Amino acid sequence: MTKLTKYIIVWVIALCQTISSAQNCNVFLYQKDTLQYEACLIAEDAYQYYQYSREYQEILDKAIEKCPHFSYAYLNKSTAYLKSGDFITWKYLIDKAVEYNFRENIGYRGWCKFMFFRDYQGAIDDIESLEAVSKGNIGYSAGGHYHLKVAKALCYKQLGDVDKAISIMEQYMLDSANQISVFDHLHLGVMYLETEAYDKAITQLNLQSVQNDLAENQYYLALCHKKMGNDSLFSEHITKAKEMYLRNQKMVFHYTEPIDRVYLEEINQALIGNEKADK
Repeated sequence: MTKLTKYIIVWVIALCQTISSAQNCNVFLYQKDTLQYEACLIAEDAYQYYQYSREYQEILDKAIEKCPHFSYAYLNKSTAYLKSGDFITWKYLIDKAVEYNFRENIGYRGWCKFMFFRDYQGAIDDIESLEAVSKGNIGYSAGGHYHLKVAKALCYKQLGDVDKAISIMEQYMLDSANQISVFDHLHLGVMYLETEAYDKAITQLNLQSVQNDLAENQYYLALCHKKMGNDSLFSEHITKAKEMYLRNQKMVFHYTEPIDRVYLEEINQALIGNEKADK
């Protein structure tokens, strides 16, 4: 089984867990929480509507009217506001979701702070709050692309503490219980590159090539070899980076721009700089 296949399995499991927890109203009945059970039954009707529709929102409003502490309704109402750019309403709703179900929603709020708002310290605070109340795995981001520990490492990187970011990433990868996701080697490789640990960076970026080859890891491999004076390898990887970028074999996220994403202009500038140096 390849690492990419394992990642897909983890993502599907995470998605199925989300769906089952959203639809299994009997959980509340088992807990003898009839109010949330009744609110959950109301909320189930929202699934047939588009999340941006008035019908979707109104059904969730009815669920909240039935049970004012039904966190799932606040969470799902918040998503449409987040995606549509109404961040003030999103913040009110997601804070309510966290207030009424801290353990289930604090990690998601931290992920959104990181990915949508670049509120790195706020994201760290939320993720570490989740770690403080969790005995085991703290889970993955929405969509399953990142483990929340990796998200925390990227927050420290963006705040300038690359050494701490590397420490978190190394420890995460050493834990055999963790599944390495599709961008983890890339991000650790870039961290090593930024600290001038070029051999370690190349090792991670080559692992990324095996797991999920992208224009980004080819670009960063080119930079590593340039720093080490290997001009032929630089040319090989930067040319491959451009070819892959033009084939759309690159990091692509809906709604946001991922950390360490590379743009065609950067690749072209590196190529032009190399051509000038050769003259």
